[in-house]
Amino acid sequence: MSESTQLNVDELKDFLKHMVKNNQHIQNEGKVPVAVNIEGDAGLGKTSAIVQLGKELDMEVVKINLSQIEELGDLVGFPVKEFKIANKDGQSTWINESQMDAAMKKGYKVVDKRMSHAAPEWIQGKSEGGFLVLDDYTRADHRFMQATMELIDRQEYISWSLPKNWHVILTTNPDNGEYQVTSLDDAQRTRFISTEVKFDSNVWARWAENVNIDGRCINFLLMNPETVTQKVNPRSITTFFNSISSIDKFEDELPLINMIGDGSIGAEPSALFAMFINNKLDKIISPEQILTNDDWNYVKGSLTSCIGKDDDFRADISSIISTRIINFSLMTANKGSVPQKMIDRIISLVTDCDSFTDDLRYYMVKEILNGHKAKFSKLMLNQKVVAMTVK
Repeated sequence: MSESTQLNVDELKDFLKHMVKNNQHIQNEGKVPVAVNIEGDAGLGKTSAIVQLGKELDMEVVKINLSQIEELGDLVGFPVKEFKIANKDGQSTWINESQMDAAMKKGYKVVDKRMSHAAPEWIQGKSEGGFLVLDDYTRADHRFMQATMELIDRQEYISWSLPKNWHVILTTNPDNGEYQVTSLDDAQRTRFISTEVKFDSNVWARWAENVNIDGRCINFLLMNPETVTQKVNPRSITTFFNSISSIDKFEDELPLINMIGDGSIGAEPSALFAMFINNKLDKIISPEQILTNDDWNYVKGSLTSCIGKDDDFRADISSIISTRIINFSLMTANKGSVPQKMIDRIISLVTDCDSFTDDLRYYMVKEILNGHKAKFSKLMLNQKVVAMTVK
């Protein structure tokens, strides 16, 4: 693929929202919606982002993994005989072979016939508004890639078509020698718009907070985002994290954790995780404790213990904790009401805590307000917060 702008998962969803809106506009003008190809390494969340967007827009999502189907008819429908029948007044219609006996009994006559394709099962009964996701497009057999070209180009296949306001999205892996994929030629590439997806540790951390990934593991990946590569993708490292999340004290089970790590993410990342444990970085205070513990002095002391101060100040840990505070706050808001004591604690963190620089305090307030302004508007009732944010 030629060099292009890379999007993280959040930016990808914004781009797809634009494409949906634009496709609706041009379809109303009688034009065919534009298909999109999302290219990126395995495990980045390409398909998951589409499913999430479908829920947000209240649109149906049909995912077909082209690398796993074997019959062409499962993709584009099976051929059927159709007959054009007419009554004595000359009125005609097309019916399939299974309807012939009933039509003959009513006195209809056959005036023409043709071979057609029945709509495949995956589209039958679907109404307006949806995504057709052709997953692992370039991993498919060449026959399936050829068969989908008409769907991608015109949203139809011989005798059936997608309902209105449906959008075709392809997902592919890079053609860089790391994956077993079929190269796309210009005839295929010119039928859709392509965009590339990249890994973003902050976006991943926000997702991880919402799906309850072990907080110690979230801290590790925020501290070591370079761990995610083509060979250690977000899917494999999430699997590793889930495989050790029941362990209460990581330091007591380090040999077991190393064994699981070697078998899931490889020896080098596993050794890096062991170093993280040995340096007691898995002991960083959690955002839940920071925001809900009633003892403010305990929280301040714990933050100082984790982050240090003066010459021992750890800016990296301070940044990680501020990110976790933002994500936990927004997760709480998304699930329901925000307790007043959590708002009060955020105010204390950004006005009465030396563990964060002025830039991080401003960043926390800005991101929390941007994420859910209605539920955190009371932050702006505090004069110190207002003074800080308008500097």
